[in-house]
Amino acid sequence: MSRVDSFLAGNGLPSRAAYQFMRGVCVAVCRLWNRLSIDGRQNVPKNGAFVLAPVHRSFLDTPISACVTRRRLRFMGKDAMWKYRAGGWLLSALGGFPVTRGTADRQALVRCIQVLQSGEPLVVFPEGERKSGPIVQPLFEGAAYVAVKAGVPIVPIGIGGSEHVMPKGSWIIRPRKLHVIVGPPISPVREGMSARTAVRELTAELHSELQRLFDASQARVG
Repeated sequence: MSRVDSFLAGNGLPSRAAYQFMRGVCVAVCRLWNRLSIDGRQNVPKNGAFVLAPVHRSFLDTPISACVTRRRLRFMGKDAMWKYRAGGWLLSALGGFPVTRGTADRQALVRCIQVLQSGEPLVVFPEGERKSGPIVQPLFEGAAYVAVKAGVPIVPIGIGGSEHVMPKGSWIIRPRKLHVIVGPPISPVREGMSARTAVRELTAELHSELQRLFDASQARVG
């Protein structure tokens, strides 16, 4: 089994014990330092795979996302981030798996589908890289594509305050409030549609829901 396949299968690191430990640290820091509050936990599926789709305004969005459920979440990252042992261990403990930089986007999507087919939840940021401001930017179709192909729901998440807690270019975590709202799961099923049309329709619905949740979560942090 290759190194990447091992990460996808969940063998070795990340171990579930390591993940739960790191998640506990993240939850404690966010609650104590940033007064994290979460609405809509009941919308996170208790069983089976799903795509967790948050807005993306800060490096903190991944650990913040882990706070919404005790289930282990998986996410992809550039394999260069695993270059150093300590950093690689941390990423793996947080549920990450490497994707080779420079490979086709399709290969990364296939690996994401493999994670979902194994029954594990996957974090995908539909906006791609970190953005700025109150407007949810046009979404990439990757989140909808893997959801349709794997036949799993998308769970949208609005994260209010993360851009102010740790803005792009900063390595300082500021003691400002965070509020997260988890929306109802969105079904990938689109009766009578081709897969391509279903992906496009699902992406449009996800964009609208993310904007609604982002507005509501931002309003809670002032």
